[in-house]
Amino acid sequence: MDITLTDTEKAHSARLSAEIALEVASHGGYLPFSRYMEMALYQASSGYYSAGAHKLGSGGDFTTAPEISPFFGMALTNAILPVLETYRSQGKPTRILEFGAGTGKLAASILGRLRELDFPLDHYGILEIAPDLAQRQRTLLEESKNELQYSTAIEWLSTLPSQFEGVIIANEVLDAMPCERIVYQNGEWHQQGVVIQNGSLALESGPVVDRQLLPDYLLTHSFSEGYTTEINPQSEAWMTAVTQALTSGLFITLDYGFPASEFFHPQREQGTLMAHHRHHTITDPLYLPGLCDLTSHVEWSSISSASLTGGADEIYFNNQGNFLLEAGIGDLVLEKMDPANATAFLPVSNALQKLLSEAEMGELFKVFAFKKNLPGLSLDMLPGLGGRNRLHSL
Repeated sequence: MDITLTDTEKAHSARLSAEIALEVASHGGYLPFSRYMEMALYQASSGYYSAGAHKLGSGGDFTTAPEISPFFGMALTNAILPVLETYRSQGKPTRILEFGAGTGKLAASILGRLRELDFPLDHYGILEIAPDLAQRQRTLLEESKNELQYSTAIEWLSTLPSQFEGVIIANEVLDAMPCERIVYQNGEWHQQGVVIQNGSLALESGPVVDRQLLPDYLLTHSFSEGYTTEINPQSEAWMTAVTQALTSGLFITLDYGFPASEFFHPQREQGTLMAHHRHHTITDPLYLPGLCDLTSHVEWSSISSASLTGGADEIYFNNQGNFLLEAGIGDLVLEKMDPANATAFLPVSNALQKLLSEAEMGELFKVFAFKKNLPGLSLDMLPGLGGRNRLHSL
């Protein structure tokens, strides 16, 4: 792998590495992996999501579905529209809250489609912790609003509302939440943390993991010596908090991951943690801190349990490909594109192939949704959520 760094990039990573080393020292020489990951991604001025580097798209480190095609957001709009229409029919405000809005393209697609359908959305809130991404969102959505002339109020939030009625969306949010890395040794699960060895950051086994933090699957199945994986108490706590904050409405998230039986499969003995730099996949999570995106796959069984703890009353789980097809993405393309115009249609077709194919994003990426306190509206009444529900796999 050939990654050539500028002097500025080298200095940036070295600065964050030094900050992490000081944090290791302040914790007695051993830093829990979740704290390392938090600093690598979110440390003020030097973390990956805080330092202003170009992250998304062909010139960045990774590409998300809204970047690939605006039809992704249009299909998602089909799925959530009946919920918004229900609130409007009741004379209530219509609201969408998006976590981690990336460059703002998903929001722009949703707002644009609602404008086409002449649906007057009252409020679109965005909760974004990366300052440079928030600025990109503001610029894009201001241009979109001026072009399409919709009246929706767009607001950037700093905290989760304590009570929210409406639709909550989170596209590729859970995978970026700091996780704990754990390893099976001598019949017990141990934390794996960060230490300093020969002047450099290194991974080392630490204390035994509190059994209350372990998913049931890890307590009821056998694992080989040295088996390494991830757990994410932070994402579970976030899921419970979001469910409790949603007093009435729909939550929908899309991300890559597996149910527990696949996530903790014996062949996945090194876990799912990975780094991304300029579209390279890197297995060493300590590589170039501050310059690499660092993610772990979502373990959906624990996320499902956390939402039930928070009060969800109906859950849906399927792969992204099935969801998008059932939400009408094909009809949307034919509505707006002429297949006979090969020059214009081929790029759109290639983008859909990435979103839908089992060999690309169609199977690895999942959609997880739940509703809460929506009398008379079941999930199978929503476009995209009316097909085969794979809830049994959780």
